[in-house]
Amino acid sequence: MKTGAMPQPQTLALPSEPYTYESAEGGLNLPQMFSALRRRALLIAGITALVTGGAFVRAMIDTPVFQSQAEILTQPFTAESRLVSSVPETLTSQAPVPRVVIDNTILRVLTSPRVIQIAVDKLKTRYPDLTYGDIARNLKLQPSGKDSNVLQLSYQGEDPEQVQTILGAVSQAFLDYSLQSRQADIKRGIEFVEQQLPILQKNVEDLQANLQQLRLRNDLVDPESRGQQLTGQISAFTQAQLENEVQLKQLRTVYADLRRQLASRSQEDAASSALKDAPRFQSVLGELLKVDTQLAEASTIFLDTTPEIQTLRELRQNLLGILAREGGRVEAQIQSQINELEARDRALKQTIRNLNGNVKTLSGIAREYTDIQRELEIATENLNQFLAKREALRIDSAQREIPWELITPATLPTPSMTSVQNQVLLGLVLGLLLGLGTAIWLERMSDVLHSSRDIKRIAKLPLLGAIPFQEQLNRPAEEAAVWLQSVTEAEIVSVGNNTIYRAIPFFEAFRSLYTNIRLLSPDNPARSLVISSPASTDGKSVVSIGLAQAAAAMGQRVLLVDADLRYPRLHQYLGVPNDQGLTDVISARVGLKAALHQSSLERNLYVLTAGAAPPDATRFLASQRMQSFMAQVQKYFDLIIYDTPPLLGFADAYLLTPQTEGMVLVVGLGKLRAAQLEEALEQLGVSGATVLGIAANGSREPVLATKSYDRQTLEIEDRRKRNGKVPHEVAEELVGSVGEKASRE
Repeated sequence: MKTGAMPQPQTLALPSEPYTYESAEGGLNLPQMFSALRRRALLIAGITALVTGGAFVRAMIDTPVFQSQAEILTQPFTAESRLVSSVPETLTSQAPVPRVVIDNTILRVLTSPRVIQIAVDKLKTRYPDLTYGDIARNLKLQPSGKDSNVLQLSYQGEDPEQVQTILGAVSQAFLDYSLQSRQADIKRGIEFVEQQLPILQKNVEDLQANLQQLRLRNDLVDPESRGQQLTGQISAFTQAQLENEVQLKQLRTVYADLRRQLASRSQEDAASSALKDAPRFQSVLGELLKVDTQLAEASTIFLDTTPEIQTLRELRQNLLGILAREGGRVEAQIQSQINELEARDRALKQTIRNLNGNVKTLSGIAREYTDIQRELEIATENLNQFLAKREALRIDSAQREIPWELITPATLPTPSMTSVQNQVLLGLVLGLLLGLGTAIWLERMSDVLHSSRDIKRIAKLPLLGAIPFQEQLNRPAEEAAVWLQSVTEAEIVSVGNNTIYRAIPFFEAFRSLYTNIRLLSPDNPARSLVISSPASTDGKSVVSIGLAQAAAAMGQRVLLVDADLRYPRLHQYLGVPNDQGLTDVISARVGLKAALHQSSLERNLYVLTAGAAPPDATRFLASQRMQSFMAQVQKYFDLIIYDTPPLLGFADAYLLTPQTEGMVLVVGLGKLRAAQLEEALEQLGVSGATVLGIAANGSREPVLATKSYDRQTLEIEDRRKRNGKVPHEVAEELVGSVGEKASRE
């Protein structure tokens, strides 16, 4: 469905002559030539290496000089070092041997007179005329590789025996220097430890003496155990005091009750618990009861004046006296017990007060004891560490292992060419020229499109934009998706004291592409587009995403639809699920609102993935429901972009293009052949599809400088993006019922 007046379909005029790389101006196209040479870099390098190797072989015929080589390992690890490293506290047990990276500083030290002169002095008796300058001129040192700890030595001369002898002496001088430099460090460490040991020992002895005086002065061994002992005694005496108070209270109660009963009643009726527990009182009381019984029985038989009655009454009076004395004796016993308990209570309280005083005194002693003990432990630990370190340093100093190891002694001198460098240099130049010529010839014979000029020679269509090449997009889909979701639209650059926000050319290319599409018809800008390409490797999905993101960044409400039902990719690049999509909305299984995903790249960008793959994608896209859906969603979005399958081999893009304002054809530079583009253009011409123009993807041509923003300008643009013409919440309400309408229609 078309809205507004858009340009008429372009006439696809195909070239009648074979495709050629000759420029339209007829002159030398330097940028194109440099691009071709860069693409054929491996071929040029191979030819150059081949010719240079031939020159080297030829140079072997020249008069040779003799050269000997040797190798020194600057970080050995031998059986002796393993044995030493197993000893605790040794330097090699903690860090076996510090890694030595051969840099310019080490090379300058080794070639200095300080080291080389050692070898010169040893060789004076055999070669009296030998000087430091002779060795320095012919000696070469270099690491075997980057960050390598293998040092390669080479020495040249006319006398093979002298060459080997001098190189052996120099190698030994290097080994002696490395041993001396390492032992010097160990000796300095031993001297420092020896200086600190007397101080540490004096500190330990002083603290031990203070601790001993504290123990003798307070007659204790350990304040903690003494405190536990005092605490246990206080608890025991406190418990005894509580029990004594309970007994005292009970006796006082019994005593008061006894006195009240003895004073207010007759003694034979006393019911005190103390009297009940007195056997003598109870015995007299029992006799009194017997007499009372006898008196009662006799009074029934005899008169009160009879001798029998008088005798019983006298006996009763005697028993009452005895009973009174027994009651007094019980009272005196209870009083005595009360006095004993009171005396015991006073003694327990005094003992508890004394123990509490001892505890208070002990707390101060314990703090002092703890401080001295802690300081003594720290001092002892420091002393032990220094003693262990001294023994470790002695072991390291006494070991006979040489820190550096001669892994390759001076080899037998071999002949070398005097003009090898000149010969190799000449071969390098000739090989480079031959490689350049071959690369240019092969590039002219190639059929692959590499630049926008190549596209213009074939397609008589507007070139809407050129997307710069991005290495990350040639990686697997998962890695490309991570890059697309993480890269920002601008990078921060510090220029002096100012912070500049420089736009990334990759995103600026899509903004230019969208601007060019709008300029095709300024009064009626395109509302819907189809993005397709001749082949599947041209990057049409990435272009669809970039174009949608650019339009959304300019304030447009954009819907990006994955209409490639054969091999959908948008959900992988954008990191959204594909469980519900276009096929589900058209099939009325879900509504459009449920299937839409708001992109994390731009707030105004919505994505509709492909969904479940249909049995027949072509019939699905040609259905009436699909056309109704395309007409409905065009009412709620400013721009709708359909990512469709490639043109060659599939008819899907030809079916959807008539329902939109036209197609943007994506051409992958460096991947698409000229014949493929010609075939795709021919099919588009036959179908009559409206082609708005071509977007060149993967361009390696120089990119014009992109504009930079200061912080204030960037904040203004950010506010403009956030305050788009329709807020995000309103957009969600607008698209809420589109899927249901499309399903009903």
